[in-house]
Amino acid sequence: MPVVGFVNGRSPASDSDLVAAFRQALNESGYVEGQNVAIEFRWAEGQLDRLPALTADLVRRNVNVIFAGAIDTQIRAVKAAASTTPIVLGTAGDPVALGLVDSFNRPGGTATVITVISAALWPKRLELLRDLLAVTAPIVAVLVNPNNQTAEPAIRDARTAARAIGQDVLVLHARTERDLDTAFNAIIQARAGVLVVADDALFINRRERLVDLAARHSTPAIYGRREFPAIGGLISYGASTVDQYRQAGLYVGRILKGTKPADLPVLQPTKFELAINLKTAKALGLTVPPALLARADEVIE
Repeated sequence: MPVVGFVNGRSPASDSDLVAAFRQALNESGYVEGQNVAIEFRWAEGQLDRLPALTADLVRRNVNVIFAGAIDTQIRAVKAAASTTPIVLGTAGDPVALGLVDSFNRPGGTATVITVISAALWPKRLELLRDLLAVTAPIVAVLVNPNNQTAEPAIRDARTAARAIGQDVLVLHARTERDLDTAFNAIIQARAGVLVVADDALFINRRERLVDLAARHSTPAIYGRREFPAIGGLISYGASTVDQYRQAGLYVGRILKGTKPADLPVLQPTKFELAINLKTAKALGLTVPPALLARADEVIE
C-alpha cells in the first residue's frame, strides 16, 4: 500500500475542512485511505521550526510522496528535507521567485507547487476596506510575520497599492503571539484606520487572539481566509484554501500513479472568496453597502 506524507504548520483542529478536501481529491483519483493508500500526518501545531524535522521523519519512513502546507516560514528547509522524495508544496508566494521551481510550466526536480500568490491580492483587499468604510484611511497597518519568506513581497505590494490611493503604510512585525499586543498598541499610537493581516500559519493558529484584539481596539481588519469572519473577524478576501488542498490531493494522486512532479505545472488560484461578518460591522458602526453584500460569497449574521 502506498503511503502519503502530510506535513502542516497548523493543527488538525484548524484544518479539518482542508484535510477533508485533500482526502476527497485522493478518492476522486482512485485512492481511499485505509483501503489502497495510507496517510501519515505530521502537524507542527504552530511551532513552525519543527517542520523540517517532521518532513525528514516522513522521508525516513519511505513515504511515496509528501504534501506540505502552511509552511512558508520554512518552505526552503522543508523542500531540502524532502530532496529525494516527490513533494507537493503549498505556498502563498511566487514559487519561481522563491527558488522552489525552475518555472511555472516545468517545475523541474522533485517538487511542484500549489500557490495562492496572496501578495497579488493586496490592492483588492485595500479596495474592499475602502468600499466598506466609505472613506480612504490615511494610514493602513499591515501585519506580517518577518520569518515568512512571502513577507517582503507582501510589504512591497501593499505599499504600492496604498500609494496608488493616497495611503501611507505602517508595517507591523509579529514572530510570536506575544508580538500581537505590541502590534495593536502601535496601531493605536499611529492612528492607523484599518489593518490588513497577511497570510501566515502563525496568524491562522492565533486567529481567535487576532479577532479579539481587533474587536477590543475597534480596528476594522481584513484577513485572507474566511475562518476569521467565521469567528468574529470583519471581512476576508483570498484564494480558496479548500480548493488549494483539493488540487494538492489531485496532484498527489497523479504522482502515486507515476507522474513526476517535474511534469506537473505549478497551479495558481482560480477561486477567490469574500466573507463579511455583519454583526462585527455593526459593532464597529459600519453599514455594509448593498453592492458589497451582493458580491460576498458568505455573509455571516
